[in-house]
Amino acid sequence: MTEYVYGRIPVLECIRAQKRTALRLMLQESGKHQSEFIAAAQDIPVEWASRKELDYLTHEGVHQGVVLEADPLPLLRLESWLEDAGNPQSLVVILDSIEDPHNFGAIARSAAACGASALMFAKDRSAPISPVSMKSAAGAMEYVDLIQVTNLPRALDMLKEHEYWVAGLDADGEKILWDADFTGKTGLVIGNEGKGLRSLVKKKCDYLVHIPISGPITSLNVSVSAAIAMMECVRQQHL
Repeated sequence: MTEYVYGRIPVLECIRAQKRTALRLMLQESGKHQSEFIAAAQDIPVEWASRKELDYLTHEGVHQGVVLEADPLPLLRLESWLEDAGNPQSLVVILDSIEDPHNFGAIARSAAACGASALMFAKDRSAPISPVSMKSAAGAMEYVDLIQVTNLPRALDMLKEHEYWVAGLDADGEKILWDADFTGKTGLVIGNEGKGLRSLVKKKCDYLVHIPISGPITSLNVSVSAAIAMMECVRQQHL
């Protein structure tokens, strides 16, 4: 079963990353700047389509005149991924019940930008990998390993067995974000948009951290909080 990737940046990054097989590239007739995509396509068959045809394929998505049919993104098993994860400063970003596909995609984008080794999420209680989340990720899902698990608390135990320290991002966390130690192998857990981390997931974390906020607005969007926390991990790991 194949899927449609659409939008200029997601399509270009999908082609460039070569993480999955691209089957055909569809470009809108009389569209602008199409030569860039024809050059990038190389051996990928290129077809021309009307705006109406592309609207139909993407369910009225914002395709910008570019649609790529490709194999689905590979979803990895944690056990097999850990066998190959040898980076002593590896960062795994873990999503606990992120339901909004825009947030899912935005966090994936930050994870790729920060050099995270993987993005881990549960099969249930999570936004699916979809054209919406891929569009929000702006091609980032092509560059970060995607690990899907059936039981997130058990997966956290497995990470710890492989010498990861697991930190949960929580408004009531006992440590300020930049007082925590992220210099080694780190699992960073991001909770649900409204409810935060589930109680069992909290218990599995080695410690909880919070972002100090001093202004009149007392909370941040979850994807913004995740990006701040990831950048602190990057800062410490590159000192």
